[in-house]
Amino acid sequence: MSEYQYYEFQAIDRPLTEKEMRELRAYSTRARITPTSFINDYSWGNFRGDEDTWMEKYFDAFLYVANWGTRVLKLRVPSRLLDLETARLYFPGKRPFAREKGGKVILTFVSDDEGGGEWVEGEDWLSSVISVRAELTRGDIRCLYLGWLLHVQSGELDDEDIEPLVPPGLGHLSASLESLVEFLRIDTDLLDVAAQASQPMGDTHQKQEEIRKWVAKLQTEEKDDVLSRLIAGEDLSPATELLRRFIKERDQEGERTADQPRRRAVGELLRSAEELAEERRQLAARKATEEKARREREAAIQRAKHLDEIAGREPELWNEVENLISTKQPKSYDSAVKLLVDLRDLAARKGRTDEFRARIDAICVAHARKPSFIERLRKAGL
Repeated sequence: MSEYQYYEFQAIDRPLTEKEMRELRAYSTRARITPTSFINDYSWGNFRGDEDTWMEKYFDAFLYVANWGTRVLKLRVPSRLLDLETARLYFPGKRPFAREKGGKVILTFVSDDEGGGEWVEGEDWLSSVISVRAELTRGDIRCLYLGWLLHVQSGELDDEDIEPLVPPGLGHLSASLESLVEFLRIDTDLLDVAAQASQPMGDTHQKQEEIRKWVAKLQTEEKDDVLSRLIAGEDLSPATELLRRFIKERDQEGERTADQPRRRAVGELLRSAEELAEERRQLAARKATEEKARREREAAIQRAKHLDEIAGREPELWNEVENLISTKQPKSYDSAVKLLVDLRDLAARKGRTDEFRARIDAICVAHARKPSFIERLRKAGL
C-alpha cells in the first residue's frame, strides 16, 4: 500500500496576510493556500513545516490523517474563552495535549490505530468537525470530555484515576461532535456509559427571560461596550464571552442546587463499557438467531407450497429429468438436479424414499460417463 498523509490548516478568527501566505508557500509549491487555509497531501516525502509552530502563529484548527492509522485534530481558542487549567483537567498526561501560547490555548486530540488503518481520505473531515471549536468558545466543553475519554481508551490513565466533571448533553451530541467521535474512533460503548452521568443540555434559546434577568444585573458600561462593538461589527468576542459567563454561572448554580452524580474511576468506566458491549453482542446474537429462524420458517412454508403445486406430477418430472440429462449441457444438468431434489422431497412425504433412492442409483449407473452431472448430484446430497 502506498503512503498517504493529509494536512489541513484553517484560519478562523482572522485571515492570513499576503506576507504570511508567501511564508507558507515557501514550504510547498503544490499546496492549496488561501487566506483561510493550507491544504496538502503527500504520497511521498513529508510535510516540511511544523504544525505546532503554525498553530501558534497562523491557524486556529489543524487536521492530519495518515493511512497507517494516525489521526490528529488541533484546536486553538483564545485563553479568555478557555483557561488552560480547565483544559488540563480533561487533557492530562505528560505530553502537552493542552498548552498555552500567546494568549491562546491549543488542544491536541490524537487517535492511533496500532493495527494500521483502513484507507480514509482526509478531505472533508475538518469541515465536519470544525463547529466543535465554536461550541467550545461558547462554553460547551463536551469536546474536552471526549478528549478525556480518548485518554481512557488509549490506556494513558490509571484505573484509579477519577473522571473530571461530566458536562451536560453527552447523551445528545451535536452533528460536529458526532463527527469528532467518528474521526477519533472513540468507543461508543464507553461514550454511552459516560453519558449515563450527564445531565440534559440546557437550551439557552428557551430561556430568554432567564437571560434577560441575568443581563439586567450587568454594569451599564459593560453592556454599552458590548452593544457598540456589535453594532459596529468590529468585535463579536465580548458577546461570546458574556454568553460563556451566563452559561457558566447558570451551570454553577445548577451544580449547587442539584444532586451531583458520583464521579467514576477509569477502571469502573472501562468495565462498564465492556459489560455494555457484551450485552450489545448478546442482543445482536439473539436478534440474528431470531431472524434466521424467521427466514427458515418462511422458506419452509414456501417449500411446502411448491411441493403441493407439483404433487401428482412425478412421472412427468422423471421424464423431464431424463430429457435434461440427455442434452449434456451444464445448465440442463442444474435444472435436472433441481427437479430431483423436488422428487426426493415428494418421495419423503409419501414414505417412498427407498424407491427414490433406487431410481437415483439407476440414473448414476446409466450416466456414469457424465462426471460433471454426477458431481452435481453429489454436491446436492443426492
